[in-house]
Amino acid sequence: MSLREKVLDLVFPPKCPFCQKILDDPRAPVCPACQPDLPWLEEKAGERKVDFADGCFSPLAYRDAVPEAVRRYKFSRVRALGKPFAALMARCLGERLPQGADLICWAPLAKKRLRERGFDQAELMAREVGRLLSIPAGPALQKVRNTSPQSELEEESARRANARGAYSALPGVELTGRRVVLVDDVVTSGATLSECAALLRQAGAAEVWCLTLAQARRD
Repeated sequence: MSLREKVLDLVFPPKCPFCQKILDDPRAPVCPACQPDLPWLEEKAGERKVDFADGCFSPLAYRDAVPEAVRRYKFSRVRALGKPFAALMARCLGERLPQGADLICWAPLAKKRLRERGFDQAELMAREVGRLLSIPAGPALQKVRNTSPQSELEEESARRANARGAYSALPGVELTGRRVVLVDDVVTSGATLSECAALLRQAGAAEVWCLTLAQARRD
């Protein structure tokens, strides 16, 4: 931990992202009280099929205390939550993809949404996961069309139509033969991730694995 991080921890003690109580151990991503009660996804339950990807991993289900914590991170602009979320994701990825990866990237926000929010929540998590696992993290995609928030769309067909053509590969990014991990906050229908995974494949990626904090299911 850097000196700057130690000073910030003294001034703004890290809090549990789920109950907001100050952590006794600032290095822990979750407090001991929340740890056993979170909707952990074990083994196959933490895996999802995403079109054009080799697999999708998530440490948590999108229920109980998780949705409110994610909303606080994204819409209340509590960007400090990106670190504990990324710690949970990094542990999940390390267990499920022990061979590591060549690059971690993310499903990016549109420029308008980025200006409104002030940060890209997926980028913060992706870069922190990369730091924790010593994997290079950087942009590989760009959003080229403003879309409605996927969370506002109920039907899977509407989500897929909303994501279609909304992204493109960044020019000059070399992905040929590389194993890429694509990060987002929550997977529901998988429409955004599958759209992005297809572009990474077209850009030459040999493997594309998706990683999210949580997964929501309609069934």
